[in-house]
Amino acid sequence: MPNSYDYRKLRGRIKEKFGTQAEFSKRLGISEVSVSNKLNNVVDWGQEEMEHAISVLDIPESDIHAYFFTHKVEKNSTQ
Repeated sequence: MPNSYDYRKLRGRIKEKFGTQAEFSKRLGISEVSVSNKLNNVVDWGQEEMEHAISVLDIPESDIHAYFFTHKVEKNSTQ
C-alpha cells in the first residue's frame, strides 16, 4: 500500500488553476480516474507525472514538499 499523503493543499491548487480535476487531468494527459487515485492515495505519483503537475500548477520549488509530501495525520478516536 502506498504512503498516505495529505493532498488538500494540492487539491486547492488544482481548483485554483484549473477549476476541476477533469481539466487538470486533461492538461496532464492522464485520466481523471488516475488523478483521483493519486489524490486518494490509491496509487503513488510517478516522478514524471509529479514534475509535470508541478510545472502546470506553477508550484515554486520551495513549496513542492507542502503539496506532495505532507503525511496524513490519522486521528485516533478515544472513547
